[in-house]
Order: sequence, then structure tokens, then C-alpha cells
Amino acid sequence: MAGLSAAHQAYLRGANIVLLDKQGFLSGNSGKATSGINGALTRTQVASSIPDSVEQFYQDTLATAKDRANPALIKVLTYHSADAVHWLQEVFDLDLSVVSRLGGHSQPRTHRGKDAKFPGMAITYRLLETLENLADTEPERVKILKNTQVIDLILDDDNKTVVKGVKFKDLKSKTKDTVMGPVIMATGGYAADFTKNSLLRKYRPDIIDLPSTNGNHATGDGQKIIMKNSGIGIDMDKVQVHPTGLIDYEDKDVISGKSQPRFLFLGAEALRGEGGIILNNKGERFCDELGTRDYVSGEMQKQIELGNGPLRLVLNTESDKKLEFHIKHYKQRKLMRTISGEELASEIGVPISKLQETLKEYNKAASGEIKDPFGKKYFPTTPYAMEPNNQYHVSFITRVLHFTMGGVKINDKGQVLVSDGDSEKAFTGLYAAGEVAGGVHGHNRLGGSSLLACVVYGRLAADQATSFLMKRLVSNSAVNRLLQISLHIDPVSKRITVDFDDGPGAATPQHQRSDKPQPASSTKGKSDKREYSQFRIPSKEFTPEEVAKHNKEDDCWVIVKNVVLDLTSFLNDHPGGKESIVKFAGQDATESFDMLHEDDVIARYAPSCVLGRVKGKTPMLEIKE
Repeated sequence: MAGLSAAHQAYLRGANIVLLDKQGFLSGNSGKATSGINGALTRTQVASSIPDSVEQFYQDTLATAKDRANPALIKVLTYHSADAVHWLQEVFDLDLSVVSRLGGHSQPRTHRGKDAKFPGMAITYRLLETLENLADTEPERVKILKNTQVIDLILDDDNKTVVKGVKFKDLKSKTKDTVMGPVIMATGGYAADFTKNSLLRKYRPDIIDLPSTNGNHATGDGQKIIMKNSGIGIDMDKVQVHPTGLIDYEDKDVISGKSQPRFLFLGAEALRGEGGIILNNKGERFCDELGTRDYVSGEMQKQIELGNGPLRLVLNTESDKKLEFHIKHYKQRKLMRTISGEELASEIGVPISKLQETLKEYNKAASGEIKDPFGKKYFPTTPYAMEPNNQYHVSFITRVLHFTMGGVKINDKGQVLVSDGDSEKAFTGLYAAGEVAGGVHGHNRLGGSSLLACVVYGRLAADQATSFLMKRLVSNSAVNRLLQISLHIDPVSKRITVDFDDGPGAATPQHQRSDKPQPASSTKGKSDKREYSQFRIPSKEFTPEEVAKHNKEDDCWVIVKNVVLDLTSFLNDHPGGKESIVKFAGQDATESFDMLHEDDVIARYAPSCVLGRVKGKTPMLEIKE
């Protein structure tokens, strides 16, 4: 999201863009965000009569950042939050009309849409689709290089604090090349960095064995590159442990704590924000469920150490009204079940009267009759009835690695700071946005502020980078400026066209430079428009029984809307992790696919995986032309 936000803002400011991503699908962890994007004093809040203010959001963020707070960076984040939300609504026509209160927030300010998509995927895909369309229609201005990993910065020979571009490697062909121009680093965090030079192992070896909610791409590449070139790292030990990693309810070993998977699916913060309570194996609450993530995770760990696990997140049916999509999605993945109060008590091993006693105290606190023993102030979906025949949505939960507050040090202009003897200064031509940038969130991050930081700091970095380009352009001699202007006179149409040459600071790969733009088909970052527009579903038919035979990681077929796909070769490119697909190997994955993706992702990103159609069925994919 940070890279996409920066690319769009730079494009809107008139710059040419080269976006490089080591994955085959541009999404990162932003596409997995499940709760939404924060904004204070937005039009959505005003329309809902929510009495929020920028100052309240600023103070909430300061409090969560604790002793690591950087007021200047937090001010940028919070004071520009409404503008970030409005930018997404206005420029990309995104629905962000639903607002929730998450843990640590004094007001409801986390925005998401009404549609049946996780907000991270809905927002990220809209920006991605728009940028790829620009790459198709304006290839001389926008290039997207996928499966392309940045391996180093290019520094000025005489001044190592001046960044001139980057070196990169094509991960398919193994060839290396360079691209010149101001650099915006938006490579994400390191909460899945289990590599040999792992930042997790270096700074937080005590938690490296916890499962991660991140994609396997989150390996701290940008931090390592910048710090190798004397960039400053900050708060590298601050890794957020999220309280609601969801466990497959059939995985008894993980539930009992006998084994620990490498990756787990994240349960949205909204589950607690919309009234979920957490119970131990005695049927008791033990924390303020709407406390900050580090607090709730810490209380959970205490319960596990006391032998009071496994821990369950429990929602009543009132939560269905705002979490219908989430609940449906988790149930399909076997991460949540709907059971009766009697069944819940039996599972926990306590009489139903024990759960009723727990909820009676909870309801008294909600009504103001007593003070909540854990300090909870907000009680969504109350009164919370506990009856033998009532239905409840239940998940087993555990702590998971989720977000890294640490990263490279930046200033309030998004410039990356570099060690300069005993002092610090800003690199010239290097900016950072998103999770790669440290110091923005301090000790802990509020839910909903990850997407916000991506948009706010992505746009800020783009504004600064384009301003830098403009200043460099106008500082050239008058002669050089005149040489960059070409006049074309067409005697037939009687039109005069003025062309401005890209100039020495244009972001164009060196090997592609010429006096005029290269056609998209001749560049490495060529458009996939031709293949996309010619996408057709083969007529070959397969029975569901034939598909069911291909049910392993090394032979993974699925059915989506009556279309048969062999996704074996796509597994490692899937931003949600290969496990998300392998779970449906040999099966119909239509319902899960529909919750997360637009139909045309198949035509755009996996056309070669399409084998044919289900026998006797009409394919139901709706592909945009």
C-alpha cells in the first residue's frame, strides 16, 4: 500500500514512475489487513455524529507509543489522517462508510467498506488495478517490474549521502540492472524474517518461534539495504505481537500448545472491537479486550503460563450485523465455529452457570453498575446474554508476530536519515514509507494505523521526491532547460505540440533510455494488457472427481466459479501465502475466492493456470474489459 500510494501521488504530481516488487503479485501485507484505515474528523465520522478530533487521535497514538513516541512523526500521521481517507474515497471511489472503534482508541475511527471484502484487499486492489491500467495506457510514464528485487542503493561517488538510484535483479532471468532517480523505499517489515541474516533473530530472539501473520516476503530487505549504507535503524526490538492469531479448530496439537506452526491467519481487530470477549479454560475473562495489542497479548501469555489455556474468543450473534463477512470467512477456513452456549460450556469444561456468572458481571460493568475489574470502558453488543440454546461464534486464539514498529529512521518529511560522523543528516534522494520506516508508531501500533501510515507517508514521500526532482530541474542552466523542450508543428492539423524531455533525473532504467519513449512491448516492464485482453477459458472439461485427485501442495488444483485452475506454480506468488490455497486443493474454492478477490485477478495474474471448466457447467467469471 505504501508503494502504491507513493506511485499514484508521484504520478498525479507529474513524475514518471518505475515500481519494483520482488513478488509476482503486488499486494504485500496490506492486502491482508482486516480491520480498516484510521482517520480523525473525516466526513464519514461527521455524518455519523462521532465526536472525534485530530487531537484525540494524536493523544491516543502518543499514549500507545509510550516511551518511544516521536511527536513530530505522530503529528504527521494523525493530522493528515482525514485527508488520507478522503483521498482514497475521492481519487479511487472507495467505499469507507463503516466506522468501528478498535483497541486503544478513544473514538470509533477505523474505516472500512460495506462490501464483502477485507478492507486491506479492497483498498490495495483498487490502487493496484488503477496503476496497472496506467502502465497499460501510459507505458512511457508508468512501468511495473514484478519478480524484481532491489539489491542495493546507487550512491554518488563523491558523496555517499546522495542516492542516485537502485540496483536490482530479475528473479526469473537472474539478470541485474539499474534504475536512476529519487528512491522511495516501501519494502515492508520483517515479521517473517526467518532468513540466515534474520533481523528478528538479531533483535528479538525471544519471540522468533511465534507464528507470523505476515507473507513470507516480509524479510526486512529495505532495512538491511539502507542500514548497510549507513542508514540508521530505530526501535528494531519493537515487534508487535498480536493477540488473535486464529487456530484451525481441528488442529488439536496447536490448540493444546504441543506444536507451533510457522504461519497463522490473523483474526481482525474488529472481532474485539465489535464485542468479542476472551475466555480462559475456567470460563473467565482476564483482560480488557479493547486494550492495546501488547497489553492483551501480555495478559494472554500470563494465562498460558498459569496453565489456563487454551484461550477462546467468543462473539454473540449481535456481532453478525457488522461482522457478517468476517465470520463467514473464518468459518469457511475452519477458524471459527458457531455453537450453543451449552456446547461452549461443555467444551471448556465448566457448567453453563459459570459462563452466566462471568457475563452477569460483564453486563453490570457495561451498564455502569460496577467498575469492570480489568478497566474496560467500552462494551459493544451488550447486554451480552449467555443462554444454553443461544448461538455463539467461537475461535481458538494465540499470540502471533504481526508488525514491526522498528525500521529505518526518517524525519517528518519522510527522508531517510544517515549517520554522518557523530551526527545525523538526511540522505539526498532517499525516502521511506510504510512498515520499512521506524519510529512512526513507537512502542506499539494502534489497529488501523498500518494502512494509514502507508497512505500518509507514501504520499508525503512522493511529494518530497517530486519536489526534489523539480528543484533539480530548475537549477539546471537556461541552456539545458531549453534543450529539453521540443516543438512539433503539424501543417495539416495546424497544431503545435510542446514536448519536455525526461531530463537527467527521470526514473527510467538506464538500458531503456532513448530520445523518445520505448514501446511497452520492448521493455522489461512491459504491459500485460495484450495477454489480459485476450484471456479465454479453454473449452476442455473436468469433473469435480478429477479435480479432487489433485489435492497436494505439489499438485494443487482448485475450482473457482466453475473454472478449473492448476495453481501449483502460483503458490509461492500468492500474497496471502500458499497455505491459503493449499487448504482448498482438490476442492471448490469459489466462496473463499469471492470474499477476497475480484474475478479479473485470474485473468491478470494467473491466466496460464487456467486448465478449463467444470463438466456441464458454465464458467461464471466476470472479467472486466
